[in-house]
Amino acid sequence: MASHAQVSVTAVSKVINNAYGVSPAMKNRVRTAIDELGYRPQAVARGMRGRTFTIGLVLPHIRNPFFADILDGLTTHLDTTDYQAFMIQGGATRPVEHRAVDALLSRQVDGLIMVAPLASKNRLEHIAQDKPLVVLARHERSPHYDSVLADDEAGAELAVTHLLQLGHRRIAHITHQDDSLARPADLLHTIRAATYQRLMREHGLAGHIAIATSYYNEQGGYDGARELLARTPRPTAIFAGADQAALGALAAAHDAGLTVPAGLSVAGYDNTHLAALPNIALTSIDQDGHEMGRAAGKLLLERIEGRRTPVRFTVTPTLVVRASTAAPPAP
Repeated sequence: MASHAQVSVTAVSKVINNAYGVSPAMKNRVRTAIDELGYRPQAVARGMRGRTFTIGLVLPHIRNPFFADILDGLTTHLDTTDYQAFMIQGGATRPVEHRAVDALLSRQVDGLIMVAPLASKNRLEHIAQDKPLVVLARHERSPHYDSVLADDEAGAELAVTHLLQLGHRRIAHITHQDDSLARPADLLHTIRAATYQRLMREHGLAGHIAIATSYYNEQGGYDGARELLARTPRPTAIFAGADQAALGALAAAHDAGLTVPAGLSVAGYDNTHLAALPNIALTSIDQDGHEMGRAAGKLLLERIEGRRTPVRFTVTPTLVVRASTAAPPAP
């Protein structure tokens, strides 16, 4: 490699490890030689000497299109750097998530991004003592890691207020349950459900509060909507805490013989690309997953470079109105 580039072995090592003090011309010669020879540095060996220029991304699962938005934002930021992301599925239980994190750490990644982790705050802080860490979608504060989150109270308020302004009074909600050890007040689904209940009470509709505790996926939305639609009186609108659950609610409405929005209005959360499809046209809350992913990548690289002061990056959600919501049917 060094002889091909006509530089010293030390210069090659500095370029590969992105060390300080290498001229642009030297970098260009070494990288040209790398391309011509097809050289690929062994990442674990690099990690034993210093950085591997890899980061780990832990997602709860890969089925949610919103997580794809986060990944797109992250890779957009990394495209301007020497870093690559390794993605792993954290799973639905804490032991599975724990093993996923350990697998990334054993591969000497330089830092971690965890999306909606199930681990306790103590566990997250323990990880952060070993590797730079950014946590998405948890509302707790920590001096040891950075946070990227959306204002879930504001987002839920936008959705419920929209339905109230359309004239709905019998508004129901589908929320989520998981294996998290976080404080309930720090979990996004708890915040969204609490905001829904608060607004219903503030509008004198406490007697119409109806919550189905299920899961933020299609089956969970379907089961939750079936439960809500079986109640008397039946709700005229459903606010699902995630687009995936809202898709299940649309299917349940269809099976119940209800047209959307004439017979039932449905609103979701995340504004995934599926929500904009003409045959779905789901009213949803946009929390800009691409920007959240980009911000997480930026903050993590700052951490890797030595920043220790914690940063909390918050996205302000917006309401995107589509054809799945309308005024309730006449009594």
